[in-house]
Amino acid sequence: MTRNSLLATVAAFTVVMGAATAWSQTPMPDPLDDRSVKRLEKMEKVVRELRSIVFQGRDSGKPVTVMPAETDSQIAALTDRVADLEETLTRLNGANETLTFQLEQAQKALATSDAANRALGDRLAALEGRTTQSEAAAATAAAAGPTEEEEAAADVGDPAADFAKARQFMLDGDYDSAETAFSAFVKRYGDTEKGPEARYWLGKTLSVRGANAEAAGAFIGAIRGWPRTSWAPDATLELSRSLVALKKPADACQTLDELARRYPKAPTAVLTRAQAVRTQARCAA
Repeated sequence: MTRNSLLATVAAFTVVMGAATAWSQTPMPDPLDDRSVKRLEKMEKVVRELRSIVFQGRDSGKPVTVMPAETDSQIAALTDRVADLEETLTRLNGANETLTFQLEQAQKALATSDAANRALGDRLAALEGRTTQSEAAAATAAAAGPTEEEEAAADVGDPAADFAKARQFMLDGDYDSAETAFSAFVKRYGDTEKGPEARYWLGKTLSVRGANAEAAGAFIGAIRGWPRTSWAPDATLELSRSLVALKKPADACQTLDELARRYPKAPTAVLTRAQAVRTQARCAA
């Protein structure tokens, strides 16, 4: 807007204001209402602003450019930013709620796992107690003297030879003779280095003839202390199979969990059979 145009605008507006003033001085039936007064005040304010612009141009000698206000567009931009922030905050709140729920579920699962491990430990301790009692009873019976059948199956005084003979019965498929031989070995040499392994093979022979309770006791005696031997993973697996046969799937599943935890490098054949037993016992994934 140039200086001349501003002057023309001011002059025209002055005439209008003069006429408005003259008109306002003419007697009227009713006084101006509040709305008209506010409009006049607004017009006077605009005139003052125009005069200030004209005088500024006159003093500087430069054209005066009146820039349109950008308040509305700025407000619109700020409104959009606020809306974006609110949307982002909503997404973050949703993600936070999801993470909180997942954390609670993980804590519940951990608590359940700890309780299950404690229960398994208690059951194994109870089974070990019963096994100890059975061994004590067997020791008492042994103190009374071996039976004729046991005397015929064992060579007294040579643990290595007794073990090898019992193992040969197993290899020959003579499980009855193997059971008798390994039972005698456990009674005589149960505290020796070969004692746990003899219990493992004794459990095998008992499983063949379906004596699952006795087999479970033998396997528990074999894996007491979770030995690091080649046969220990299979003994743990056989214990879980005996527990399934005894209709104790929960104990079987916990035993399989111990197998995976204590013997992670067990032979592939053992792990494959363990998965089959896990399916049979309907263990949780």
